Amino acid sequence: MGSSSAVVSVVFTPKSSTPILSRSSVFCSKSLFQIRRSYSAFLFHRKLYVSISQTSSVKKSVKSGKFLFGCSYSISTQCNSAEPSDDEFVVVNFYHFMVIKDPEAEVAKHLSFLEGLDIHGRVYLNEQGINAQISPALKGHAFPRLKLRYKPSLVQLEGGISHLPLLDPSMRATPIGPSEWRKRLEAINGTEVTSNEDSKTNYILLDVRNGYEWDIGHFHGAQRPDVDCFRSTSFGVSQKEVIASDPLSNVDKEKTDILMYCTGGIRCDVYSTILRQQGFRNLYTLQGGVSHYLKNEGPVEWIGNLFVFDSRLSLPPSIYKPHALPEPSRTQGGPGNDMFAQCYICGSEVCELRHRNCANLDCNLLFLCCMNCMKDRRGCCCWECTSAPRLRPVLPGHQRYKKWHIYRDIKLQSTT
Repeated sequence: MGSSSAVVSVVFTPKSSTPILSRSSVFCSKSLFQIRRSYSAFLFHRKLYVSISQTSSVKKSVKSGKFLFGCSYSISTQCNSAEPSDDEFVVVNFYHFMVIKDPEAEVAKHLSFLEGLDIHGRVYLNEQGINAQISPALKGHAFPRLKLRYKPSLVQLEGGISHLPLLDPSMRATPIGPSEWRKRLEAINGTEVTSNEDSKTNYILLDVRNGYEWDIGHFHGAQRPDVDCFRSTSFGVSQKEVIASDPLSNVDKEKTDILMYCTGGIRCDVYSTILRQQGFRNLYTLQGGVSHYLKNEGPVEWIGNLFVFDSRLSLPPSIYKPHALPEPSRTQGGPGNDMFAQCYICGSEVCELRHRNCANLDCNLLFLCCMNCMKDRRGCCCWECTSAPRLRPVLPGHQRYKKWHIYRDIKLQSTT
């Protein structure tokens, strides 16, 4: 069978009771049933439902279920054959800000409910809401196990986020749908004829992700974030020593449009409340994040792949919109934008937009590497790491490292 990709995307907001549903897929009906079961009763007191229907590839019948989210989320699968294969996944990402009076009780209830369903992922709840990424099994999992627990912060940020006004929509940025986002970027980047002479002025395209995410894919015109962990993000509140790398330094807070984007949307929503408190008035976010944009608009104004925080690490736009044409290559401008698709070691252009972890367990750096450097340094990021005591083997293809004891035991067996 030839390769195929499939995506189902749903956008739903508390102001509307009707979901916008796009279907172009072949799903395992058992997996969809598991997803429906696991969250059909979630947050029941909100009375916000999203219904999804999906055609089974076996029975050609429509299966229906209800999701109770009231948020933006997407379901994506990567299918390489008519039958489930080892690299076929269904991944559901969603988040929602709301008051949960007893999050520990919700955690216990959901742990009990999910028992035996063979669903892996990360589900975090606290008094401000939920942030989740889940994956039911086809023949493999996108996540190693299920982590469902109370977490003080739905996303990690220096100083925490419990004090931020996340539950007040007026304090968060205004969401922009994918089509409107595309129009704005085309006008800004000069790829659309416009009569507005000021279309390229008074705006900042802000990538609210990590620098290594930018390195394999980003919107054209976005400056590379000078952070390796969202926790240390300080746009708009930078100290003097790092203000030169802050794209929001010295901008007019009342007249500048700040266009924020991230993978799924939660980092933008969280950080926009900080910027709002700092006096930035014109804040906009990409609704549903980059994943939702790629599903609807394809790679228009997007360069490269999308970094994801599961075992896949990197997804090409074709996963989201199979028949869309790739964006033509463009010269990257702006400070720090010479890092795109470059080998961490030698600086040459990499042929594959996918990170790997350093073979030295005690380093474990996530980095881009060309084939020559990978062979020369045996999967390590530097010469020092090649002589480390806990050295793992070089992994072929898209494999991810397993627990250290597996490699330790193999080494012990080979010496006996």
